Amino acid sequence: MIQTPYYLIDKSALLKNLQVIDYIRKNSGAKVLLALKCFATWSVFDFMKPYMDGTTSSSLYEVKLGYQKFGGETHAYSVAFADHEIKEVIANSDKIIFNSIQQFERFEALAENKPKGLRLNPGISSASFDLADPARQFSRLGEGNPERILSIIDRLDGVMIHNNCENSEFARFDDLLTQVEERYGEILHRLKWVSLGGGISFTEPGYPVDAFCERLRRFAQTYGVQVYLEPGEATVRHTTTLEVTVLDTGFNGKNLAVVDSSTEAHMLDLLIYRETAPVGNKTGAHRYQICGKTCLAGDIFGEGNFDAPLQIGDRLSIGDAGGYTMVKKNWFNGIHMPSIAIKEPDGSTRLVREFIYDDYVGSLS
Repeated sequence: MIQTPYYLIDKSALLKNLQVIDYIRKNSGAKVLLALKCFATWSVFDFMKPYMDGTTSSSLYEVKLGYQKFGGETHAYSVAFADHEIKEVIANSDKIIFNSIQQFERFEALAENKPKGLRLNPGISSASFDLADPARQFSRLGEGNPERILSIIDRLDGVMIHNNCENSEFARFDDLLTQVEERYGEILHRLKWVSLGGGISFTEPGYPVDAFCERLRRFAQTYGVQVYLEPGEATVRHTTTLEVTVLDTGFNGKNLAVVDSSTEAHMLDLLIYRETAPVGNKTGAHRYQICGKTCLAGDIFGEGNFDAPLQIGDRLSIGDAGGYTMVKKNWFNGIHMPSIAIKEPDGSTRLVREFIYDDYVGSLS
């Protein structure tokens, strides 16, 4: 039995998302790139490769990881490339996308004949959190002025637009894209490719995938462009759990259970966005607040119902632990870093990465 805590990636669940992605590729003509900022656990990249076209990145290290471990197309993007890293970024990418016209003009010559793009910020989005809204006031993410973009249009091959965030409504996606077309149509007609970014929840049950495919086809045909999608969360949604063990229980107005993990160290987005993870079930008669073991008072995973009172030593599964978890894990309080395990389609589980004290020491100086 694998020692907790550990992230458990279920390949069968992952395959369901990948099959939806592959259907979209085949029926829309869009190419699909894995967003490494969300999920970069390369132990399952070989499993994912047949269903995706490559990776997109936000840093030099992600570019190199995508190039070396995933293959296919490797798109490089960063809010700002540094002088000392730009040559290596170019060497490890198939396309390079700049966040600003100033960055584009500064590094354009170094990229030579490599396809070059610009991040386009239309000033509208579906984000429900200001923290994550790329179109928020005073945003530094991309260029929005059509005239400025047209000033370099003959040197641009494409644009990347990322203005969908956890958008599960096709009608909202369609509306946002229509507004982009109305304002930037002249630009779109003069490009070879357009990335519509990530944040589109097309792997959620009930999403109108065929209508989505038709909209993507129509957009590509109207402007004569290759469309790209950059899913992160949509790729790994409902595929991964954080497996933990109950270390202590108590009562302080609520039943409490302390587990051998932490939100701040192992599922940081729960704190950042003040959300809770799915735990327990909906029908159990015994409700508990599941707490992390760090000194942070608000280190709480969430509340859930259980069929029996929780006991020390019980193992629990915390859901939605795939996206923005393993890429953000840290050594806060020096607590044990979760291992990474994979559940194969035949039901067997194998450990692929374990972290030890030396990793903690090596992360410091």
